[in-house]
Amino acid sequence: MANAGLEFEKSLTELERKIIELREFAAREGIDVTAEVGKLEKKAELLRQEIYSRLSAWNVVQIMRHPQRPHALDYVAGMLTDFMEVHGDRQFADDKAMVCGFARLQGRALGVVGIQKGRDTKENLLRNFGMAQPEGYRKALRFMRLCEKFKLPLLTLVDTSGAYPGLEGEERSVAEAIARNLFEMSHLRVPIVVAIIGEGGSGGAIGIAVGDRLLMLENAFYSVISPEGCAAILWKDRAKAERAAEALKGTAKDLLALGVVDSIVPEPMGGAHRDAKAAIETLAAAAAAAFAELEGLPVERLLEERYQKFRAMGRYAQPGAAAV
Repeated sequence: MANAGLEFEKSLTELERKIIELREFAAREGIDVTAEVGKLEKKAELLRQEIYSRLSAWNVVQIMRHPQRPHALDYVAGMLTDFMEVHGDRQFADDKAMVCGFARLQGRALGVVGIQKGRDTKENLLRNFGMAQPEGYRKALRFMRLCEKFKLPLLTLVDTSGAYPGLEGEERSVAEAIARNLFEMSHLRVPIVVAIIGEGGSGGAIGIAVGDRLLMLENAFYSVISPEGCAAILWKDRAKAERAAEALKGTAKDLLALGVVDSIVPEPMGGAHRDAKAAIETLAAAAAAAFAELEGLPVERLLEERYQKFRAMGRYAQPGAAAV
C-alpha cells in the first residue's frame, strides 16, 4: 500500500506509485511486466530499509500520526474475542473517547480499557478526537474496580494527545479524576499490562497507564507534552517541534533505555498502518506473554514490584554522585 502524507518518505512514495501505475498499465494492455515490477519492488524494499534504519524522533511522531494507523478498537477487534462493552461512569455521562469492556485474549478472560480516536470528522466528534473527559477516567476506574472484584487481569491501550483541556473538564475536575486513577491503579490487586499503541500524551495517557508491564509499539511516542506544545513553551515557536521531539526523548528506544517502558513491540516495516493485521497479531502475542509472566505472582509481590517500578522512574545522577 502506498504511503501518504509522510514527507521523509517522498522518494519511496513516488517509487511505489510507479509500481502501481506499471501494474495498471500492464493489466490494461495485457502485457507481462513481472521482471520490471520485480526490479522496482526490490529497489523499493532497499530504499524502505534505508529510510527506516535512520528515523529521527520527528519521523516517529509523523508515523505515529498517520491517518491509517490502527486505533484502540482495531486492536480490540483484531486481538480479542467475546468483547462486551461497559458504558457510563454512573455519575455524569458515557465518554465515547474511553472504551471499556470484558473480553478474551487467546482464551484468557480479562478487562480492556482503551482511548479511541476517530478516523473522519464524524467519528472524531463522537470520540472527542481521542481526548477523554473526567467522566471517561471515572468510567475507566469503575470498570477497573469491576475487574478487581472478579479477579480479571487488565489490559489498557493508550492512544491520546491528552485529556480534554476545555472548560468542561476543569468544571468536572479532570485533574482529580486522573490523579484518582493513578492512586487506584497503583493498588489494583490484579495484573495490569499497558500498551502504548500510538500517542501517549501527558496526564491523559498516564491516567490509564499505571501497570506491571509497559509495552510500547516501535513507532509510538510517549511524553509529558506534544512536540508542538513543548516548542511553543520553550522557544515560543511551534515550528520548532522537530527539535522538541528530539529533546523530549519520547520514542520507544529512548524510553526503554530510560527504564520507563519494559519492552518494544516491533511494527511492520514502514509502520503499523502498512500491515495492521501483522501489527495487531504482534501486540497480541506480546500482551499474552506479559500476562503469562504475571499470572501466579502473589498479589502482595505484584503490588510491591509495581510500586518499586514507578518509584524508580525519574532518578537522576550528577557526576561523582549517586542517583537521587
